[in-house]
Amino acid sequence: MKKCLLLIAILFVSQMNTLFAQSLFNSPDTVCVNQPVKLSSNIFNAKSYYWGFCSGFLFNTPLGTNMGDNFDFSIPTGVKIANDSGFFYGFVINSKTSELLRLNYGRSLDNTPTVTNLGNLTMGLPENPTSLYLVRDTFSRKWFLFVSGGFQNATSELARIDFGPRLSNNKPNIANFGNPAGLLDHPKGLFVAQDADNQWLGYVVNYNTGQLIRLDFSFNVSNTPLATDMGNPGGVLNFPSDLTAVYDANQWHLFITNFGNSTLARVDLGTALDTVTPVGSSLGDFLFRILKPSAISMVRDCNYFHLYITDSTTSQLVEVRMPTAAGPYTGISYSVTGGMNFPTGISNFLRDRDTVYAFITNAQDSTLTKISFNHCTNSTIPSFTEVAPPAYRYNTPGVYNIYYVVNEGLPNMQVDCRDITVLAPPTLYRNNDTTLCQGDTLRLYAVSTLADSIRWSAGHNIDTTNVFFDSVRVYPNYSTTYKYTLYYPFGCIVDTSININIVKVKADAGPDRYVRDGAISVLGGPFTSMGTYSYHWEPFQFLSDSTVPNPYANPPYDFTYYLTVTEQGEGYQCSSKDTVTVRITCGDFYLPNAFVPTSGNPVSSRFGILNNALIKLNFFRIYNRYGQLVFETTDPRQQWDGLFNGKLADEGVYVWHAEGFCSSGKQINKTGNVTLFH
Repeated sequence: MKKCLLLIAILFVSQMNTLFAQSLFNSPDTVCVNQPVKLSSNIFNAKSYYWGFCSGFLFNTPLGTNMGDNFDFSIPTGVKIANDSGFFYGFVINSKTSELLRLNYGRSLDNTPTVTNLGNLTMGLPENPTSLYLVRDTFSRKWFLFVSGGFQNATSELARIDFGPRLSNNKPNIANFGNPAGLLDHPKGLFVAQDADNQWLGYVVNYNTGQLIRLDFSFNVSNTPLATDMGNPGGVLNFPSDLTAVYDANQWHLFITNFGNSTLARVDLGTALDTVTPVGSSLGDFLFRILKPSAISMVRDCNYFHLYITDSTTSQLVEVRMPTAAGPYTGISYSVTGGMNFPTGISNFLRDRDTVYAFITNAQDSTLTKISFNHCTNSTIPSFTEVAPPAYRYNTPGVYNIYYVVNEGLPNMQVDCRDITVLAPPTLYRNNDTTLCQGDTLRLYAVSTLADSIRWSAGHNIDTTNVFFDSVRVYPNYSTTYKYTLYYPFGCIVDTSININIVKVKADAGPDRYVRDGAISVLGGPFTSMGTYSYHWEPFQFLSDSTVPNPYANPPYDFTYYLTVTEQGEGYQCSSKDTVTVRITCGDFYLPNAFVPTSGNPVSSRFGILNNALIKLNFFRIYNRYGQLVFETTDPRQQWDGLFNGKLADEGVYVWHAEGFCSSGKQINKTGNVTLFH
């Protein structure tokens, strides 16, 4: 039974580092306890990222737990697990009752799942189903579960269950393809994937005939597949019981367990899944470790592959390790793990919060076995799923595994991993991360009496003449991380940094301007820092508010204002200053063209001259439409309240005439009109 090609990367031992063809990330080799560890990716356009800092390690012995028989199993023969939007699901098929069961784990595979029995889906499931394969089409974002079954050619069938965008769908659609081209004969193992040319292809093996069958879905996984008999490549298939697939070094390979002669076979497909000339090789029984194998699953551990095979008669778990799909191979046997009892299926391996899980179905007692590789707890962050991980720390000396996976589960998946040695921390005196105002200078220091040497990394606005000393001057214009490395004779290389946060405060009082005498001007320019800042204008005279970024100004003569913008934070205060000069021009009278005496607003309820720079007003007169004088004054501050003969004047247009002198000595004589509204 084919398991989903979900390859999970785990860190391999440091001696294998020389095998890596490409470095996917950068990391220090040695750090100290509680020292920040900063990793950086060299891959930036992947579809998914996974960093593990203290994860389960597949070179350890797997832990097994029997979870009991409360899952509605009835001779279960296949199992798959998947993560859908943070929720974990398992799918199990019952061979005896032809039912599909969904296991709902919630947000952790460590939970005991609840069961949803989806039944036989309107009789659409194959009779005596034996294999299933779960795939998600990343283009349509839909989930599809393929199921094969039947003990004879006449009853063998292939079906596809469409869950749509969510595996929680309780009413999935099913399409039963029957027996494509009549080639299926007790199909075992199932695999479907999208090739490099975007075509969907699959493979299945016939237990009865030892044939390899290729399924061609063309460019849409929802198509009815065309089946092709690929024969028995190299004659290596002998009552095949399951298969799994891997893409390694631009080559596709199938690994197939043979129940008939208790061997493991490899079928090489070449660079594409639609090969017409597969090549088969027998890998043997690994010193009799493989005995009547029932199921197989593969997981990738950095540049190492791990095949896990269940033996149906001994109920043992067998591991086959290999640095590449082409070998060499090492076989390891584990005694009965987690109460395995005539195991019939083993799921794909899936990572949940740095623990690796797989599940095994047991036909003899209808129980479920959980296999796990647990993580350590010595890092402040166990894992991360974005391209740029945050800095983290280890709290205990030791050697830890860092691994990095991009495009996990896809054919173009890449994996890199490193060992990192953590030593007890030396004594170090250094600046803490701090905040500076733009334009300030700071002297950084990093002093450790045990260090052999220090090197500051050249960067933005640093005194490069002192990069090999324990103190250096910096003068950053923007927020900058200054990195330095301390080298110790006992092997600890401290790669760390000091972060300088630069506070940029900008005061823009606006351009100098000329303003007509009596007019109001708005101060402040567009480049002033806005937000949680304090603003202070001085002098405060003739301003509407001296604590806002854009006050109104109405000075009676030329006036210069100073704006100070300040940001106050924890341990710092940064300010910026700017000036603006308002020059008053007096060459005309400045009056409004309308007023409303009944408005109650002191600004709009009176009408008069607004000039501030008059030194003399000869007269200011207002006439109604009949030529009657309704208001007269020689005081430039006196304004008409709209009354005439003690009563509110009529609504309408009034004519005014004024004559006076500016402070410059210029005489002004002007006539205009104003509209009075009630």
